[in-house]
Amino acid sequence: MEITIILIAAFLAGILNTIAGGGTFLTFPALVFIGVPPVIANATSAVAVFPGYLGGALGFRDELGKFDRKQIIRLIIITLVGGLIGSLLLLISSNKAFSLIVPFLLFGATLAFLYGEKIRNWAAKKDKTVTPFGAAGLLLASIYGGYFNGGLGIVLLALFALWGMTNIHEMNGLKSGLSFVLSAISVAVFAIGGLIEWHYALAMMLASTLGGYAGAPIARALPKKIVRMIIAIVGFTMSAVFFYRLF
Repeated sequence: MEITIILIAAFLAGILNTIAGGGTFLTFPALVFIGVPPVIANATSAVAVFPGYLGGALGFRDELGKFDRKQIIRLIIITLVGGLIGSLLLLISSNKAFSLIVPFLLFGATLAFLYGEKIRNWAAKKDKTVTPFGAAGLLLASIYGGYFNGGLGIVLLALFALWGMTNIHEMNGLKSGLSFVLSAISVAVFAIGGLIEWHYALAMMLASTLGGYAGAPIARALPKKIVRMIIAIVGFTMSAVFFYRLF
């Protein structure tokens, strides 16, 4: 039963990550549900969805090919640095401290995605420091992703909206590619730190990869409003569940 629960969660997470992000909203709670401690569940969940990001990036390879290569390399370097910092922060976090901050991270990430376009429009008028492909925003998002993989895709999509990107498919392609890079460094740190339940992680990796590749054609077919509705439902539901766990 435990394996069945996490395999289903991982497959659906792979699809959700490719569509718009938020797949860890499924894998992380699934691991906690079967009894894995929060910090270890977060690290194991990051490993579980790791190859799914690659599947998503391959599914959006045409969209990724539209970006300038030098620009992509720069973004990858920034993402690696931020991911390393965030992953190291998780290594020194206790389960109690991590459990306290999780619901706020989930809730904030969901709001960021839903109102990213409005925030971008406001920022364009009020704050000229918000520039396309800026390093500071990506570094902070990567630190967040290295510390808590949940909602990483949502945070990145919100950031891309702030940058002025409007093509949801190009945004999804870039999100999948950078998420894969960030997860790669996180997985390395978590493995060295002994935070991964490998018997769960390996099974979930396969399921999320299949889901990630399957998600690309689904993402192209779904209207933008439907994508946003899916993320809102998943994000707010998981936030409520983890807020409830605090009491």
